[in-house]
Amino acid sequence: MSFVDYQAHDIACEAYVARPAGAGPHPAVLIAPTVRGPTPLEHAKADALAADGYLAIVLDHYGKDQRDLGDRAMGLMNALLADRALLRRRLLAHLAFAQGLEGVDRERIAIIGYCFGGLCALDLARTGTDAIRGAVSIHGIFPPPELGPQPPIAAKLLVLHGWDDPLATPDSVLGLARELTDAVADWQLHAYGHTVHGFTNPEAAVSGRVLYNEDADRRANQALSAFLAEALA
Repeated sequence: MSFVDYQAHDIACEAYVARPAGAGPHPAVLIAPTVRGPTPLEHAKADALAADGYLAIVLDHYGKDQRDLGDRAMGLMNALLADRALLRRRLLAHLAFAQGLEGVDRERIAIIGYCFGGLCALDLARTGTDAIRGAVSIHGIFPPPELGPQPPIAAKLLVLHGWDDPLATPDSVLGLARELTDAVADWQLHAYGHTVHGFTNPEAAVSGRVLYNEDADRRANQALSAFLAEALA
């Protein structure tokens, strides 16, 4: 496990890289963090994926000089939500960094993301790139980027969603389904009842809004494992 400096378009970043045993090349999984940026939770997920044989890379949304964000995190995220073209450029730069990382199988790359990172995973797929085989949104948010006509989406898509998530209402889920269908994407949705935002985070504890759900977390991990095995076969 190591930290690696890289450039993501306009910012200097630091990725956490967890490597599996052996020389590789290995299938790679990019991990897009929540609004808070990279934390020990994403690092632990990267370590778990490495144990399963993937080279896992935790991306850096805001730059290596932006840590311990506290209340500043929402402002940094909202700035990117207001400039989806900038977010797209950074995501493509993250991908280019991963493609050039030693030990990565360039033909077998996927991205997963949590909360804001779920939108990032979808947005990378929305570019139409064929450089990723799969993208997974985990309690993500769904607004489309509105950057012109949507090209066909080449990556397989998995959406793991808490049905009672106040940040991604049923209407927005249906909107995403229509969007992905129109983009001729290979997509699937797993919705967990009685489940709100942040259900994979054991530290989430805001009743009715952001709350850990052990059953949904377990089921989501099972679905994620099966999806990655298929997409990166």
